[in-house]
Amino acid sequence: MIIRERKAPIMSDTHVTQAGEALTAYEQIDARPLTGHQKSIIGLAIAGNISEFFDMFLIGFVVSLLTSAWHLTGISAGIILACSGLGTVIGSILWGRLADRFGRRHAFQWCVLCFVVFTALSIFLPDGAWILLAILRIGVGIGVGGLNIISIPYVQEFVPAKQRGMLSGLASVFIPMGLLLGSVSQSLIGDNWRLLVALGVIPVLLLLWLATVPESPRFYQSVGRDDDARKALAWALELPANQVGALPQVEQEQKASYRLLLSKHLKPLAIISVGSFCFILGSFAIQSWGQTLMKDAFGFSTQMVAYLFMGVSVADCIGRFGSAWLADVIGRRWTMFSFGIIGALGCFYAAFFHNSGWQFYIAVLVIMTFADGVFGILNAFGGEQFPNDVRSTGLGLGYGIGATAKIVGPIFMGLLVGGDYVSQHINIGVVTTAFTFFGVCLVIGAVIYLFAQETKGKDLESL
Repeated sequence: MIIRERKAPIMSDTHVTQAGEALTAYEQIDARPLTGHQKSIIGLAIAGNISEFFDMFLIGFVVSLLTSAWHLTGISAGIILACSGLGTVIGSILWGRLADRFGRRHAFQWCVLCFVVFTALSIFLPDGAWILLAILRIGVGIGVGGLNIISIPYVQEFVPAKQRGMLSGLASVFIPMGLLLGSVSQSLIGDNWRLLVALGVIPVLLLLWLATVPESPRFYQSVGRDDDARKALAWALELPANQVGALPQVEQEQKASYRLLLSKHLKPLAIISVGSFCFILGSFAIQSWGQTLMKDAFGFSTQMVAYLFMGVSVADCIGRFGSAWLADVIGRRWTMFSFGIIGALGCFYAAFFHNSGWQFYIAVLVIMTFADGVFGILNAFGGEQFPNDVRSTGLGLGYGIGATAKIVGPIFMGLLVGGDYVSQHINIGVVTTAFTFFGVCLVIGAVIYLFAQETKGKDLESL
């Protein structure tokens, strides 16, 4: 990958401001309303994340079914769920780097293929093969973890600065629709776990949509392909290429590396790594263990759990939309802080006021609305902490380190549940211990993002 310092752009005389100055290409992006092609990029990112995370959320429903069918212990169930998290860690780091090296579009394509292939293989597992299922979940997680990291910079590099928080956040806002689709699927299909898993292959159709969109113009410029960058911007603006304003000029080539990232961008990397870990820990534990706790600790039926998690998915979408919108109104840092503190309060409520399943469910709604709802802006904000040429690499590494919480959370819950066959006798004390810990983590996450660089309304070129 190449990092190149910019000098003053060459101006075009075909597009001018009221002061008579020519507009650059990115000033045109900022000045014009969204085109259909820009909306297509945003829609692709949304559809991709819904589809990919549909499978990630679906495994929570599948495991809740397999605890009885395969007589899983708390530890084995935790390992299956943690392997999805392990794959996400690998995928975030791997694909973030590859997206800066080979382009957002190519990385997006391979993430979809990776996730679909390993999902398809899971359908044919023999009964009781939970170790093989866990291994295949690593492969699924690699594809899923990469897609979220790739899609956000992909959108950011095509949209206006003043709306960037909201528009790039939309890639994450609708992820809970995957949970809603999982809930609806289980309510319709019932206990047939193989058929549930098979639904996760449908996103292969995303490759047809991907074929209609170009590579990121900023990636093209980072590798010296300015003519292709101009064509990509012309596509986004829906203008002839000769009407696109001047591109930023670059010079002084220097190879990017993890060493360079660590030496020049250590502070944002540390903030994203620790902050992501804290926010992921509580919300992912609910995504992966929430269905099992509702069913086996509080006695709700499988069908009722499916219905209740439809409500959770709607609350999560509302929270993510709210954080993405607020980030462009009050700023990224204060949005992260307020959502983290409210999410922590939800965890503490779950820890100490769970005399009934309905009280616990109210806490789950609060946690997912705010602690998970913050993901409407979390990764978009994380990507803005790095300059253009290492944006995916920095975000991927930081989020990948933070995503180790997707391993720690499920295993932590599995150890608390214990090594016996998961039955209707899960100790309710598990909830107190776990959610007190999750609440403390959310407070830490909320505070640490106050030390990040505020990026509200700033041009990507200035970051």
